[in-house]
Amino acid sequence: MAGGRSEAQDHPPENGFTPLEHPAPRLLPHIDRSVLPSLGGFGKHQKQLVVLTWIPALFIGFSQFSDYFLLAQPNGTCVQPLGNDSNWTVESPPVSVTSGAPSLQLSGNGNGNGTGEAVGDGSGMLCACKEWRLELQTGLSQNVVTKWNLVCDSAWKVHIAKFSLLVGSIFGYLVMGVMADWFGRHPVLILSVLFMLVFGLSVAFSVNVTMFSTLRFFEGFCLAGLALSLYVLRIELCLPGWRFSMTMVASFLMVGGQLLMPGVAVLCRYWPNRDDWQVLQIVIISPFVLMLPYVWIFPESLRWLLATQHYRRSKAMMLCIARKNQVDMTTEPSGVLAELEQELHKKPQRTCIVKMMSTRNLWKNIVVLCVNSLTGYGIHHCFARSMMDPEAQPTALCHADYYTMAGIALATCLALCPAVGLMGRRGGLLTFMIITALASLLQLGLLNLIGKYSLRHDTVLRDTLNRKFSVAFSIIGMFSSHAVSTLSIFFCAEITPTVIRGGGLGLVLASAGFGMLTAPIMELHNQKGYFLHHVIFACCTLLCIICLLLLPEPRGQPLPESLADGETFTRQTLLHPGEQHLLLVKSDRDYSRVHDTPLHLSATGSATVAAATALAAVPASYALATGGEVIGNCAIANGV
Repeated sequence: MAGGRSEAQDHPPENGFTPLEHPAPRLLPHIDRSVLPSLGGFGKHQKQLVVLTWIPALFIGFSQFSDYFLLAQPNGTCVQPLGNDSNWTVESPPVSVTSGAPSLQLSGNGNGNGTGEAVGDGSGMLCACKEWRLELQTGLSQNVVTKWNLVCDSAWKVHIAKFSLLVGSIFGYLVMGVMADWFGRHPVLILSVLFMLVFGLSVAFSVNVTMFSTLRFFEGFCLAGLALSLYVLRIELCLPGWRFSMTMVASFLMVGGQLLMPGVAVLCRYWPNRDDWQVLQIVIISPFVLMLPYVWIFPESLRWLLATQHYRRSKAMMLCIARKNQVDMTTEPSGVLAELEQELHKKPQRTCIVKMMSTRNLWKNIVVLCVNSLTGYGIHHCFARSMMDPEAQPTALCHADYYTMAGIALATCLALCPAVGLMGRRGGLLTFMIITALASLLQLGLLNLIGKYSLRHDTVLRDTLNRKFSVAFSIIGMFSSHAVSTLSIFFCAEITPTVIRGGGLGLVLASAGFGMLTAPIMELHNQKGYFLHHVIFACCTLLCIICLLLLPEPRGQPLPESLADGETFTRQTLLHPGEQHLLLVKSDRDYSRVHDTPLHLSATGSATVAAATALAAVPASYALATGGEVIGNCAIANGV
């Protein structure tokens, strides 16, 4: 019996106080470490749900790149000019039927200088046309521009139509992100699908460009909610080791939709009794009908239910997941279900993204990623614009540039997988941002130096060399900037807590939308200020490189669930735990004889120091005369 006594009985507590027992650590807040492993980890049920999030990614790729075909600028041929009955034509490239176009080439017996060239600015003569013959080179025989003759004075309506989808997406990311945190991921997903079908199919039956642009705004709004909810659901279904690979599969499918889009446009051309642009719109929206059964087969995010204390719904879902993963919850040793039973009385608690402002570190991390996403997509347009050859036919460039951008996006996804595996999220993001900055600065500075200090006499060779360097730097910059944008979005999804993950991810995606919005803005101003635009984003890349060093490394870490978890998710120090004592300098001095000074001696010492200070402040001659008296008074005051 003596051997079975506890240590507390052998050694009674000091001062008569019994030490308090520490409560067992809670399991429910640790979803990646406790809850999901007890349900079978990344089991069969979770994998099936992730596959269901992949299928719409292909259709989202169709919708996001539909502007390249629905709003493509055609070749314009003027068959009947104003004020001239002679039969002549004006042939112009796709971008030349807009206001502010370059000089024109005339054929036939037009008014010119005798050589067939227009005199002066050709934009006025180009728009002085009564009847146009517009031809598309993008696979369609007719689109929005050719149907309503959106050329010359009406060309600005094309840019407004491009704005509408992007602006709708920006508002959709912001609003739907907050709704996903407040009402759940599943309601936002289903509402987005339903309204996507309504507004997307209505676009195909637009009667004018105003109706088209308005409906495209709401289509972009719903498309943003659909993409955001699927992204968040996919992240929250996976364990730390599966998050990045599952996300990259969805990225590959979106690039696949971009690559397949020209073929879909060509097939729509042969649809009888209907404008082929309308058929294309119906074809890219109709597959979302397949997502209607998601109302019943796709559940709410278990991670969001636990983080917001919806414990009754969480219990039913955990039992369902365990049954599908063939896990017996009655014998599970972790005690997750038993702890959940004790928490059923608690009421749900929701959190808004506005509470992020009360944190110290979390809001800074999200702002840094917003700037990264904005810079990545904004400078991507600068590189794409520099890659275009101004002397080549734009009709030939249309297909080449489209497939070049799709190929660069595919190469980026292929390169991200090993790069992030080797360097991590923060290391990969920093590396690609440095490459983007170098490509941008070299393109802005090196090409000017080549043209200024070398090959001054051989202008042809100089221009050829500049062109080759510009294309090379543009391809490298597009590759790295696309990687920066993709990683910034994924980075935000990993470091933002579950309770505000929708709102945080919506902010970063909205910033990406602002970056993409710079492309139609520059086109609306006929590329005026393009160089300054590139310089501003190049400076932003340098700022982002510095700010990226402040971010944490989320690779292999569980997702933060609450604001407190997100606040403690900070950058690791350079020294490992236990190495801080190495920074302390060892001293050879012996302080063993130093003791605490009693209180009355401390007061005496203070008076003596004050007297010495006063003595030092008087002149030397006066101190010599009265020094003895001062010292004597000090001694009397100290009781000596």
